[in-house]
Amino acid sequence: MAKTILAVDDSASIRQMVAFTLKGAGYGVVEAVDGEDALAKAKSGDINMVLTDQNMPKMDGLTLIKNLRGLPKYAATPILMLTTESGDAMKAQGRAAGATGWLVKPFDPPKLLEVVKKVIG
Repeated sequence: MAKTILAVDDSASIRQMVAFTLKGAGYGVVEAVDGEDALAKAKSGDINMVLTDQNMPKMDGLTLIKNLRGLPKYAATPILMLTTESGDAMKAQGRAAGATGWLVKPFDPPKLLEVVKKVIG
């Protein structure tokens, strides 16, 4: 069965590019428009990995990660940040919140797939 990835971004075009890239490689994709939407979908679904933006309305990526890490079924689920934020301080906050890794936008589809494959196979 295909592994399912939750793609979280307030930009519809980024979500579409991420979903197209992942689906093309055989992954299932659930899309969410912000952290609140993502948290609700994660609670009701079976997600193998989360790919989230940082800067979103309602709930940002770091807050989403902290909330997911507080749920037993997502305590060890890989969570990657895909964001324009590339500063060391932000990356440190991401690690402290529980992010598994960090990718900077604009993303390179082959690189995204390489990282996803390393993280969830």
